[in-house]
Amino acid sequence: MPKPPRIRARRTLSETGVFHIEEIDLEFSNGQQRTYQRVVGSDEGAVLVVPMLDSETLLLIREYAAGVNRYELAFPKGHIEPGEEPLSAGNRELQEETGYAAKQLELLDSVSVAPGYIYHTTHIVLAQALYPHPLPGDEPEPIEVIPWKLSELDQLMARQDFTEARSKLALFLARQKLQANR
Repeated sequence: MPKPPRIRARRTLSETGVFHIEEIDLEFSNGQQRTYQRVVGSDEGAVLVVPMLDSETLLLIREYAAGVNRYELAFPKGHIEPGEEPLSAGNRELQEETGYAAKQLELLDSVSVAPGYIYHTTHIVLAQALYPHPLPGDEPEPIEVIPWKLSELDQLMARQDFTEARSKLALFLARQKLQANR
């Protein structure tokens, strides 16, 4: 495996409330030099939760997605606060977005999206043994919580408003884990 390139310089190109875009000058082990740009997330990353209301029903949320300018079905998700562990963050986001907490939380995987351009990790968590326990969230409007039967996953995958890659991957990982536990 090649040695990672040496970072010769780093510059912030833009910083908004959401995005930090930086340019990095790299020198590769063969002497080649290049400048790359990337979006930099937090070191903590984010969490995405697959909540199982019971052994046959998962919970989705419908909320506005500014990137595509429409309402989307997805799993509860959010940033991990500094010093917070992924499972704790998952349970907090679950309570804020669905009104449920989980007695059982399991990390399924940690993934990146577009690692060539984005420094960000999403931790995918399976939440089971749910019980009502709402926490106030920071959403601008109430989030619609939608129960969905596992027996109807093909219909979910075909929907025009279920397009987020992380949610589709989380669904696959959760189904795989649940089938292995049966």
